[in-house]
Amino acid sequence: MNNLKANLVLDAKGLACPMPIVKTKKTMNDLQPGEVLEVMATDKGSLADLKAWSEKTGHQYIGTVEKNDVLHHFIRKSTGEEKVEKTFETVISNEKLLDVLDQDDSNVVLDVREHAEYAFAHIPGAISIPFGELESRINELSKEQPIYVVCRTGNRSDMAAQKLVASGFTNVTNVVPGMSNWSGSTKSEL
Repeated sequence: MNNLKANLVLDAKGLACPMPIVKTKKTMNDLQPGEVLEVMATDKGSLADLKAWSEKTGHQYIGTVEKNDVLHHFIRKSTGEEKVEKTFETVISNEKLLDVLDQDDSNVVLDVREHAEYAFAHIPGAISIPFGELESRINELSKEQPIYVVCRTGNRSDMAAQKLVASGFTNVTNVVPGMSNWSGSTKSEL
């Protein structure tokens, strides 16, 4: 790892989603186009999150090295010509999702949080596919059914919704703000 050089290092150890991305986004503003940021994180979900965020914003995700249980992510700042950050346009509030679920139980709630987050509390009937596993497990979902994507704050679910639409799903909605503010009933796997 000694031959990996970064222009700036961000310590995001001990932080959970969405904080590694929030801090990365803020720190990227301090870099010049073409410079490299090293993000040190202990949240295993940061691997998929930072990859997807980089793709979404146009920054180049260079790679990750794990050393002593710390993930060292390397991201090159875009020149500004690559891509502008986009967000998924079809969103629903937690309250409106509660109404939808009360009226029709055939809708799919896709929870893209990590397994541990899901195990502690999730929307009853939700399907658990962590964001980092979505590409490899996307065939478990039906393109015909409405899919409401939820995470803790709406960030991972935003990226997951974009990924689903890019894979041919047409009836996808991002749930905002997600489980961090969920007032409906929950189920635990513990």
